[in-house]
Amino acid sequence: MTATMRERSRGLLARVIAGVSGSAGSLGALRYAAQMARSEDAILVPVLTWTPPGGEVADRRSPNSYLRSVWKQAAWDRLWRAVELGIGGPPGDISFAPEVVRGQPGAVLSELAQPTDIIVVGTGRRGSMRLWAGRVSRYCLAHARCPVIAVPPAELATEAHGLHRWVLWHRLHADDANLHAAGA
Repeated sequence: MTATMRERSRGLLARVIAGVSGSAGSLGALRYAAQMARSEDAILVPVLTWTPPGGEVADRRSPNSYLRSVWKQAAWDRLWRAVELGIGGPPGDISFAPEVVRGQPGAVLSELAQPTDIIVVGTGRRGSMRLWAGRVSRYCLAHARCPVIAVPPAELATEAHGLHRWVLWHRLHADDANLHAAGA
């Protein structure tokens, strides 16, 4: 048994790091991470990453410290909104250490995590049209020095994308119309 496994078996999990983007999948991962942090008496660390619009090359060509501060503040605003939506705000019953970091999500999460941590990420949408979905979870699984938990999206989140969203919306409204017609 390795030292890390012994520490975990004694309940010494340091942090539960949740990759947060604001997507439905990342909100599910944040909820899972919060539950895990509670049960393991660990620190919950929601992490949102950001890159400058136009990418790093555009930022190097025309550096602007004011714009960087605006982009970073926008990232903090997205993180706080995700925390509100995902777990109802900063939890009062566990240690909470949110972070906003500039960089690519998979690389940032993998570098931030220590061997005594656990990374929790969403897996992205299911389906045939997911060219980039799940790339963060795959990167973390391949590069992190700690365990990675990939939380699949909820069924409703899967249904609420693209054409499925349109069909679901019309189906729900059609059901409401039928209920009103039946009651009238």
